[in-house]
Amino acid sequence: MNLEETLAMLLKGAADGTPVADIREKLKKIAAEGRPMRMKLGLDPSAPDIHLGHAVVLRKIKQMQDLGHEATIIIGDFTGMIGDPSGKSKTRKQLTRAEVDANAETYKTQIFKILDPKKTNVRFNSEWLGAMTFRDVIELCAKTTVARILERDDFKSRYEKQQPIALHEFFYPMMQAYDSVVLKSDLEIGGLDQTFNILMGRNVQKDYGLDPQIALFMPLLEGTDGVEKMSKSLGNYIGVNEPAHVIYEKVMKVPDNLIIKYYDLATDKHPNDIKKIREKLDAGANPRDVKMDLAHEIVALYHGAAEADKAAEYFATAFQKQEIPDEAPVLHYAAADEAGLAFIDTLMSSGKYKSKSELRRLVAGGAVKVNGEKLTDLDALPNIADNAVVQVGKGAFYRIKR
Repeated sequence: MNLEETLAMLLKGAADGTPVADIREKLKKIAAEGRPMRMKLGLDPSAPDIHLGHAVVLRKIKQMQDLGHEATIIIGDFTGMIGDPSGKSKTRKQLTRAEVDANAETYKTQIFKILDPKKTNVRFNSEWLGAMTFRDVIELCAKTTVARILERDDFKSRYEKQQPIALHEFFYPMMQAYDSVVLKSDLEIGGLDQTFNILMGRNVQKDYGLDPQIALFMPLLEGTDGVEKMSKSLGNYIGVNEPAHVIYEKVMKVPDNLIIKYYDLATDKHPNDIKKIREKLDAGANPRDVKMDLAHEIVALYHGAAEADKAAEYFATAFQKQEIPDEAPVLHYAAADEAGLAFIDTLMSSGKYKSKSELRRLVAGGAVKVNGEKLTDLDALPNIADNAVVQVGKGAFYRIKR
């Protein structure tokens, strides 16, 4: 193990965690045992579409894998049927077995766009949690107190407001902690919302006579609006499965003040290289040019360097030169009784717009052109011929097929 390199990459972008001196000592112990570090990440299969916000912890694990360490991804099929109460103001609806299984398969497909399959074990925690007897559960729950559980902000808030807390919700942090016991985890990574759960894992490991795991907490990544946490429901997300040119375009919309944060959390760039980029910006470099490098870096992670080159070319053509790109997406004209409705449905099929009302507002605001002519009234929509070119906003072009 290259201890200092592991430490540098581990701490890159981290918001909080085990004190650095303790992390260094833990890494020394692991190196002395002549083995790789055992990392753990739990995923409850309740939100299967991964975006760059979800990928922050996965990228951290990949960086550790590149340095020779190993990871176990726990698909929380058992805990997922309870639902993580973190940050919730009411009891979460329990997932069915069928929902858990379907979401788990989707997760397994997506995580290997990021992680190294050869250094990743995927396990379901029903393997050990489902085998526990009631005696085992009582012994596990005896490792903590109700007062300790009620220190959690979400439980504390609900208790003070006299909002219901189902008894089974108290089991969730204990179950997640027991995962760390079974795996003899050296490192557990999560978002700041997982602080209580991960620290509980350290405490319970001690109770079972194990050396406690390192806790590492990654910050939340703001979306393309630069304000809210990245979320599909808010429309400010960048999906890892989106086309290369879409990822590139969305990264270019990220506010300039988040460039370094995106380098820290959404790329595998070394901290020394990111320091040089920060110095470059401080010296007056054009943020747009730096952001183009960032967009290329992120696209290459998910689609490869060749596709990243094409995405950069597409962006330059569509957004900077205002020309129609050769690779403009093709949309098949929707069937509808009204021409205006068919036009809106066609653009909705691109998957880029949140609602039909959003598109109608864009039309009314003069942001839509058909074959170069501005469209402001759907009732005055010209005939949409085969191979017509529709432009929405500054750089979104589509070719229409009929």
